Amino acid sequence: MNLSGVRIDFGTIVAGRKPPSNRSPVRDRKARIEIARPLRFLNMSDPLEFVHDTLTRLRDNGSRARASSVALANLADTASMQRSIERPTAKADVAPPSAPTTRERSSMQKLTEMVAAELGAPTAKAAPAAIREPSPFALIPGATTIAPSAGTKAERLAAMRGPVLACTLCPHLVKSRTQVVFGVGNPDAELMFVGEAPGADEDRQGEPFVGRAGQLLTKLIEAMGFKRGDVYIGNVLKCRPNMPAGESGNRKPTGPEMNTCKPYLLEQINIIQPRVIVALGATAVEGLFGIEKAGITRIRGTWKDFHGIPAMPTFHPSFLLRPTSELLANKRRVWEDMLAVLEKLGRPISEKQRAFFSSVAG
Repeated sequence: MNLSGVRIDFGTIVAGRKPPSNRSPVRDRKARIEIARPLRFLNMSDPLEFVHDTLTRLRDNGSRARASSVALANLADTASMQRSIERPTAKADVAPPSAPTTRERSSMQKLTEMVAAELGAPTAKAAPAAIREPSPFALIPGATTIAPSAGTKAERLAAMRGPVLACTLCPHLVKSRTQVVFGVGNPDAELMFVGEAPGADEDRQGEPFVGRAGQLLTKLIEAMGFKRGDVYIGNVLKCRPNMPAGESGNRKPTGPEMNTCKPYLLEQINIIQPRVIVALGATAVEGLFGIEKAGITRIRGTWKDFHGIPAMPTFHPSFLLRPTSELLANKRRVWEDMLAVLEKLGRPISEKQRAFFSSVAG
């Protein structure tokens, strides 16, 4: 029996032109497929292969194509009718067609599910897609283990706070400090800022980045679309470096001072598990990575790997408070680094944000 030229409606087989990205989607329409070649059901997979090939060509040509498993199953059932197609025979009587066997129906069901799955069609027994669990956070070696391993991040940080505030590992800093500056922010933060050490304002208030540099940092954080409380802010050294007698201001922490205090910071990072770290200034880079003379002008804006965490070095906010001929350019460079951080986090960036560096300059 020659079925060439027969027009068949496959039910819920649907095709539609793929809409341009800037236009609303067009309404799907049912497609009636013209069979351009004879259908001789030589085996049960032929009808499914034909539909599969046809829909694949529609999809490759820019059309969206899908077929329900019911429609494909109905089509598969027609394969069993190959025995009922009348062919010339010498016998006068032809036995009536028999129903598909259990084995045949099982084969048709498998073929139906295979094609439906490949075309993205829903099946009657479709299971929800498995949720991929995030990769386990690799703990950074060299960290203290003050906090218990169990409990929420907030609880573990709180368990750390008391022992860190009572630290006496650097006797010369214990004598000169007002208090230890532990760190502040969201225990579940995806973004962490790390500075070098507390200044006079931080030593007095017990919170990092609260002076003029901290106010500028807060403006940058808010311009990124966060609140200050959304991120976590800490320092490599948690005590204000002491100053020689008769001198005022702030000094750079030494390597031994930072190496002594760094395990506390590493435990905080292990607990918080941020997705990105921003190292504020050359000293923070030197303390985090254990290097000398980081050369922040050279390395800022380039991603570094800190034990599997992307780290972005950039200028310290205090550097942006110094009146220099490069002030506006440096503010723009810092803001470009923050845009790179937003991209790394997968955050949307508005046109206003892309032009924000000019308002930061004010």
